[in-house]
Amino acid sequence: MARMNNAPTWTAITTEADGLGESPFWHAQENRLYWVDIPGRRVARVAVDGLQASGPVEYWQLQEEPGCIAPVQGGGLVLALRSGIYQAREWGGPLHQLTDAPYDTRTQRFNDGKCDAQGRFWAGSLYEPKDQKLGALYMLDAQGLHTMVGGQPEGAKDGENSGVVTANGLAWSPDGRTAYWADTPAHSVSAYDCDPATGQFSNPRVFYQAEPKPAGWTWGSATPYGGRPDGAAVDAEGCYWTAQYEGGRLLRIAPNGQVLAELPTPALCPTMPCLGGPDLKTLFVTTARHGRSEQELAQYPGAGCVWAMRVEVAGLPVNGFESF
Repeated sequence: MARMNNAPTWTAITTEADGLGESPFWHAQENRLYWVDIPGRRVARVAVDGLQASGPVEYWQLQEEPGCIAPVQGGGLVLALRSGIYQAREWGGPLHQLTDAPYDTRTQRFNDGKCDAQGRFWAGSLYEPKDQKLGALYMLDAQGLHTMVGGQPEGAKDGENSGVVTANGLAWSPDGRTAYWADTPAHSVSAYDCDPATGQFSNPRVFYQAEPKPAGWTWGSATPYGGRPDGAAVDAEGCYWTAQYEGGRLLRIAPNGQVLAELPTPALCPTMPCLGGPDLKTLFVTTARHGRSEQELAQYPGAGCVWAMRVEVAGLPVNGFESF
């Protein structure tokens, strides 16, 4: 494994910190980066030119937590909120509910998700008590909301798929035939065979397994800890970029599971990378600040901001939701 740069050149895209930034995507038609602040209950966007914001950050305040967002083909956004999945035809516009949440909203909410190449919207769920694997992965298309992993997936054999505590790291290979999905507390990323036509997952296997968090570990501890898998993206070479929460790094992993490179981040808790810019070679990463110690924040004052740097391999264009 190689460190891509001993002192990577990151540039802060934002100066107002989010509590927990997540779900970034590059909107090529607008030259804007979009993302959410989950505890802040807001969606954000900013125009970017190179490695600089070219205008003010715009915030859209919501009534509940947004787990993830994606663009809609033809304009607007699809948003997975705690109570369900919604569509907005324009920035800050009315929310039209597409489906109710398929879980108990008192203990679960939507978390990481995105659209596939077929225009279907996928979102996983997070079980907040974090003592049972009740999180699942759902897919929304014109026929409705389907449970794909966890719960009782359509067409799955008994025991073939299991739930997670915190759904994260959803991404697909460039040909759409391999899907990746992580359970953050388990420190594990799984790979699946994927049928692009139906979206069905099969043949689950461990793709990347991080070392567990040492008992009693806190920031500043002498015991090393590399973090656990959070959000992710796939580049044009099919490599999987994963944010290692509390590990202060991103990993670039080859399709065969080999860790190719480690990229230190300017925050201990990177949450999700995406690749954007006109050539898709700008690496953006959202980060977290909420709940972190004063000592850690003194070391990482840019925690909660969005950061960017240039990389050599381009990403994949964001997929849009096919509205119905």
